[in-house]
Amino acid sequence: MGLLDSVLGAATQALGGQQQGGGPDWAGLISGLLANGSAQGGLAGLLQQLEAGGLGQQVQSWISTGGNLPVSGDQLSAALGGAGGLLGQLAQQAGVSHAEAGQQLSQLLPQIIDHLTPGGQLPAGGAGGVGELASVLGGLLSR
Repeated sequence: MGLLDSVLGAATQALGGQQQGGGPDWAGLISGLLANGSAQGGLAGLLQQLEAGGLGQQVQSWISTGGNLPVSGDQLSAALGGAGGLLGQLAQQAGVSHAEAGQQLSQLLPQIIDHLTPGGQLPAGGAGGVGELASVLGGLLSR
């Protein structure tokens, strides 16, 4: 298990009791999405899928040290395979509509990816830049 997997697991455990109103465990779902052993190939695999889905400019802005370009739930839906793809799977796991899952991810992913890529670089081997993940997820999910 890599360091990213360990940090994501710790973040999930730390945030598990902080779900708002018994809602979806977004920390757990996003942790699973970004984990190195995930079906998507972790952070790098997710970013490749988003870029291949036409969101290259947005992804690069999230990785770079400048401002983050926004993304809509519809754009994420198109890039992540729609209702039958990854976004649909996340929606089903969260017990929310496809549109709500897209909306949540459109708010969370740019900020999380920005924090996971300090200095405008992807973590080497999926290990670097993840020390703040628990606080990032905690801050974003407590809004």
